Amino acid sequence: MSASDLPDELWARVLELGAASSALGFRDLCALAIACRRLRRLSLHRSLWSALLSRDFPSQSPQPSTSSSSSSSQHHPKSVYKTKFERHKVRMAEARRRVVFEAEGRVLACRRRLAQLEESLQAEGEKLKASAQELENLERVRRASVALNVWQPQVVRGRQKELVQQCTVPVDSRLSDLKMELKVCKQQIATYKNIYNKEKEKLNEYEEALERAMYHPLQSSHKSSIVNDPQAKRKKLK
Repeated sequence: MSASDLPDELWARVLELGAASSALGFRDLCALAIACRRLRRLSLHRSLWSALLSRDFPSQSPQPSTSSSSSSSQHHPKSVYKTKFERHKVRMAEARRRVVFEAEGRVLACRRRLAQLEESLQAEGEKLKASAQELENLERVRRASVALNVWQPQVVRGRQKELVQQCTVPVDSRLSDLKMELKVCKQQIATYKNIYNKEKEKLNEYEEALERAMYHPLQSSHKSSIVNDPQAKRKKLK
């Protein structure tokens, strides 16, 4: 005895049990509908789609049918299920777009913070370089002022005296200020680098989250097929 010898009542009972136990979904019923005419007729039974409708969309109940064939087709549980499913797809697509927009916003905000940190690091680096250069010049002036107290050749003494006279700031106090300024700059640069590294890690996480949010298996496979076969897109356009 083959499966085709089973009566319609038994097949209908099998399908009803499958729909009630979540073993059968709408994709399964659609696949059965294209298998043969008999399964197509059985898969269109109102009780099956009513069970799926109540299970997948509990808030939606099938509308009662009327005597006319057009009204019956319009309010068939499968039609109601299709309408609800299309609306659900739209809501899911909108939710996915919101997730993508939020992920893109986090990535852009993180990149802006990184750009600001890079500017701050560059400014502090230039400030550190200028302070170090000024400190070196003042150290040279201080050594020259000390050297004036000992005997030196007239040429060397004249150069050192000129160097000391060109300095218009108190050397000792300015040296102390510059050393403190260098220390503060180094601490600030270390702080910026620490924050920058943390923001970089956040950016990597946000970019991975954005990639996951934008991932679509069908679109990805389609793009990969076009990349692997450059003629695919051209053939499709033709």
